Amino acid sequence: MDIQAKIKETVTSNPVVLYMKGNPKFPQCGFSNLATQVLDACEAKYIAIDVLQDQAIREGIKEYANWPTIPQLYVSGEFVGGSDIIRAMYESGELQTLLAGAK
Repeated sequence: MDIQAKIKETVTSNPVVLYMKGNPKFPQCGFSNLATQVLDACEAKYIAIDVLQDQAIREGIKEYANWPTIPQLYVSGEFVGGSDIIRAMYESGELQTLLAGAK
């Protein structure tokens, strides 16, 4: 299975997926830390993929969403955005609504 197919399978078979640097207990960058804090504040159930563990995923995820930075949040198989977008959506209440409908 090529890396794009692997990423697609992950984001479409899990309601909420966060591609990040590090893991939720030990984020490896401030942006990934912010993303996990926002998701935790929403009490979201999500899986986290540490892109630092696999160079192919680290590069492949940027191509998959045509988005150059990490973290990247996917909800119900759709790309949501990075940490700035996640924070803005949280502040407006839009993220909580999106996560409540995740499937």
